[in-house]
Amino acid sequence: MELSAVLSPAPEGGYVAFNPETGTTTQGETVEEALANLREATELYLEEFPLVVSGRPLLTTFEVPENA
Repeated sequence: MELSAVLSPAPEGGYVAFNPETGTTTQGETVEEALANLREATELYLEEFPLVVSGRPLLTTFEVPENA
């Protein structure tokens, strides 16, 4: 099963990894570690809560004023 991962730099260093299909979130010191941790967390989640994938999320960006 192919799922999505969104990685963001963590304020304390490393990366936060998020899977939008399941809501699982984890972190790691490197991109590779964050993805490996996300894979493990998502596998554990799916053991309890099977997922029926009906499509892929659409990832895009948007802007807000800097004063918001």
